[in-house]
Formats: sequence, structure tokens, C-alpha cells
Amino acid sequence: MIKIKELNDRTNGFRFKVLGVTGLTRKRQSGNRKYGFHSGGTMVGVHMGRRSIYIERKNPIRGLYNFVG
Repeated sequence: MIKIKELNDRTNGFRFKVLGVTGLTRKRQSGNRKYGFHSGGTMVGVHMGRRSIYIERKNPIRGLYNFVG
């Protein structure tokens, strides 16, 4: 099952839920993130130049309540 919603902060990107995996993607204005990974308590981020993809962890510290709907 696939669900997609816009972000609420007027940035270029969207929230998604695909086969039980919740996350968001965002297109940044400048390539300030370069390339790499970022790991936080709730999400893991993958940065590819201007595009960043964040995926919720399986056991997050703080869950994303009604994130996609």
C-alpha cells in the first residue's frame, strides 16, 4: 500500500508510507548537505546533493503520530 502527502512547511518534498516504511523526502535549495548518512533517534537520513530522504527507524525514540494519514 502506498500513501503520499505534501509537507506542511511549504518546502519541496512529500511524506510517504510504502509497504509499512514511513518517511519523507525533501529537495533542498542549495547542495549544502553533499553526500552521506545521518542517524538520529527517530529517523535515518540519506543525503544525495540537493535531495534528502529520511526513513523512520523500526523502534524510534519518538514515533511519528498520523504522519501520512
